Amino acid sequence: MTTTILLTGAAGGVGTLLRELLPPYGYRLRLADLEPIDGAGDSLAFDLRDADAVRDAVRGVDAVVHLGGISLEDTFANILGSNIEGTYHLYEACRLEGVRRVVFASSNHAVGFTPLGGDGLIGSDIPPRPDTYYGLSKVFGEGLASLYADKYGVQTVSLRIGSCFPRPRSPRMLSTWLSPADCARLVHAALTAPDVGHTVVNGISANTRAWWDLTSARALGYDPQDDAEAYAEEITAQYGDLPADHVDARLLGGFFTQTG
Repeated sequence: MTTTILLTGAAGGVGTLLRELLPPYGYRLRLADLEPIDGAGDSLAFDLRDADAVRDAVRGVDAVVHLGGISLEDTFANILGSNIEGTYHLYEACRLEGVRRVVFASSNHAVGFTPLGGDGLIGSDIPPRPDTYYGLSKVFGEGLASLYADKYGVQTVSLRIGSCFPRPRSPRMLSTWLSPADCARLVHAALTAPDVGHTVVNGISANTRAWWDLTSARALGYDPQDDAEAYAEEITAQYGDLPADHVDARLLGGFFTQTG
């Protein structure tokens, strides 16, 4: 039987990639974003702040991949509406409609003030250290996922995504890159792993220069195939090596940790 997935934020950067990459795994996608998506069959346009519209979108699906909301820093008022209230509406709709699996797009910015350069790789069990209102909204989303898993049985895998682009764009991304193909592999693992409760995993490829540990992601069945090192010569020729005192080399959230 085909599994129907509600993909929120389907017109965004990661959502656009997953629209092509998830169906080969056997998923039927119901796409959702603020505006209609041209050429999409099962597509809905609504605001996550509209609780009734969110519930209508969730009705009849088997699981949700929640990418929707503001994906960069913004005013607290805007983050509150789209990312915090919107994510609450999503989880409440799942509870009411009996949807029992969510894949939540969290972010490295939920732990952006985590120092780099310590002993070993950074696990997914570190405490929240958000670097922005955006990062704070991801901490809220992870907390909401934990509550709804424990209290209502809506299980979630929260993906602390690094940098998901077709190719890395900077020296920092040689450590944080998540290739589109590996992103689809990670989402598929998060949708199909049994008894996840609320599980937080790091979302990167098998990067030679990785800062993050992938143990919890691999435990779900994630088997990353790509490595940003394939682009290292090109990136370093363009930008040079990352200085040790640069914010991108000192803190996980990089420039998001700066004021102004």
